[in-house]
Amino acid sequence: MKPRLLGRALKALVVLCVLFGACLPLNGETNDDLWRSAESRIEKYRKGDVTITIRDKDGRPIPNAKVRLQQTKHRFLFGCNIFNWGRIEDPQLQQAYNERFAELFNYATAPFYWAAYEQQRGQPNHDYTRRLAEWCQEKGIVVKGHPLAWNHADPAWLPSDSKEILRLQLARIDDCVSRFRGLIERWDVVNEVSEYDRPEFMTRRAPKMSAMWKEVGQMEFTRQCFETARQANPNATLIINDYVTSPKFERVIEQLVNNQGQRLYDVIGIQSHMHGGTWPNEKIWEICERFSRFQVPIHFTETTIVSGQRGWERPRPWETTPEGEEYQAREVVRFYTMLFSHPAVEAITWWDFSDFRAWQGAPAGLVRRDMSPKPAYVELHKLIKGQWWSDITMTTDADGHATARVFGGDFTVSVQAPGFSDSKQAVEIHPRKSNEVVVTLSKES
Repeated sequence: MKPRLLGRALKALVVLCVLFGACLPLNGETNDDLWRSAESRIEKYRKGDVTITIRDKDGRPIPNAKVRLQQTKHRFLFGCNIFNWGRIEDPQLQQAYNERFAELFNYATAPFYWAAYEQQRGQPNHDYTRRLAEWCQEKGIVVKGHPLAWNHADPAWLPSDSKEILRLQLARIDDCVSRFRGLIERWDVVNEVSEYDRPEFMTRRAPKMSAMWKEVGQMEFTRQCFETARQANPNATLIINDYVTSPKFERVIEQLVNNQGQRLYDVIGIQSHMHGGTWPNEKIWEICERFSRFQVPIHFTETTIVSGQRGWERPRPWETTPEGEEYQAREVVRFYTMLFSHPAVEAITWWDFSDFRAWQGAPAGLVRRDMSPKPAYVELHKLIKGQWWSDITMTTDADGHATARVFGGDFTVSVQAPGFSDSKQAVEIHPRKSNEVVVTLSKES
């Protein structure tokens, strides 16, 4: 083949690889030391040792008792936004959405975008949010509110006076955080601080909010929002969330302290929208390492990998494809494995559970528009409820002890021993710790 034709052929092959993920190992994603050592890190950081001691009421050990330790919930937060809950007209699609969400996740992000949440002044959508949060609570799903403050869009009724906008914004934060205490204890307080003054926000999308923010000051406004949220619920987990991962975001975090120099945030939120292609392992690890210097948990708050043509704002309909779904599934396994293996990461949130009414119309959902699961859903379920899930049966030794190493989370301990009544109790196992559980059995009557 002539050099010119060979060059054209290679370029064509690269294009196909980019579009369809046919050449996944281009970056060596699954052939480097970071990947090869991921499982050992997961074993080290995500599991804890547990000793279960079985005794009778007189404190004597019971040997040969059968002990089953069954996990019921992860300590790690595996989540997704839940923006289509209660908003799908077809009851069967809504039911499928709800059931598949609850089967996979223990963490949900509820929408608090001001322009949509309070379309009429003084009429915020609290009733819907309470129903959503109560449903999640029934399913054992932790809820996060997102976001309390962001200049993505002005509410249509917003006044022009910056002082009044600031007052209304802080009052909104106080209302939402205090109102939902006990139901919503985690909040993305201010969203995308690092580049709040993007031109389209200043002149077209949110000119009033943006002008107020600029007048008050980038960090002064952010500090006031966090201080208001803290006063509304001192026990809440407050998150600073951004798509920027450069030192620009680090400077924001460094300045997010009160007058006494105490940090105002509890968690660093990092967005990872990968419409154009997934991050290599080196980038994943470098970002985790760099932000771990702040010594607070890291949450990956918005993660997307498309299962169709890659890029941003593609022509619609933007369809999922078999090749794209295969690529998405492989990359979901890699990305989640890398993050789960880093000790600073405590949560991963996927962005848009379904392709139905998805952000940008992108086929980034884990389920399709008809709510049928994509391969990525299946593979993620294998990880969360299979490979990273503990269910162990043991027999106590002569001292009444049974030991195991399991993933951190909530468990049910079931015990059976001849001559004793069966026992079942709930326990929590902490990773990276030695956990002690004592079960006292009663004689059969």
